[in-house]
Amino acid sequence: MPASYEQIAGRSVERLAALSDGLFAIAMTLLIIELHTPAATAIHSEAELWQALLDLAPQIVMYLTGFLTLGIFWVGQQTQLNNFVRVDRDLTWIHIGFLAAVALMPFSTALLAEFITYRLALTIYWFNILLLGVGLYASWAHARRAGLLKEEATAEVTRITRHRIISYQAGYFACMLLGFLNIYLGIACLFVLQLSSALSLRARIAGLWPFKRRS
Repeated sequence: MPASYEQIAGRSVERLAALSDGLFAIAMTLLIIELHTPAATAIHSEAELWQALLDLAPQIVMYLTGFLTLGIFWVGQQTQLNNFVRVDRDLTWIHIGFLAAVALMPFSTALLAEFITYRLALTIYWFNILLLGVGLYASWAHARRAGLLKEEATAEVTRITRHRIISYQAGYFACMLLGFLNIYLGIACLFVLQLSSALSLRARIAGLWPFKRRS
């Protein structure tokens, strides 16, 4: 019997990885587009240029934070894709939903940069990160349940994957709550947490996540 649409749709890990790479690249590029140099007509001295650059500090901080966020979740998704033997239609749509949250990052980052003293803007940014975490958690849970993982993806790897996602999401939530006490402390907490994750990610993957890269 010929295979049904549901049996053949969305089964290419390579195509899913290519789509993800392209969308992440666009989202990362859009982050820098939000940064604008000071208007030359408004600058007449070194002091005014320094002041204009200081006024850009919120946008610069959020650009760095947003770029770290996207980098961390790109590595997380690529780690998962490298652990899949194949994907099915449901797993493909989970990742498309994850990519929808990725595409939202330039907006939520720009919103917080523009309204950096508003707790609602911080909450929206946190919610965007929550959606990313939910996407990765749901992806791994479905892949394990559907038998789509490689043999190297043992129960220990699953435990580490779930622990990392949950622990960092708990940290992001704590940063958001801290932001209700002091918005700048909340943002600083997010930046430090993202920086810590980026610096430790390579060591964690090398030591605990024994996946093989596709050629």
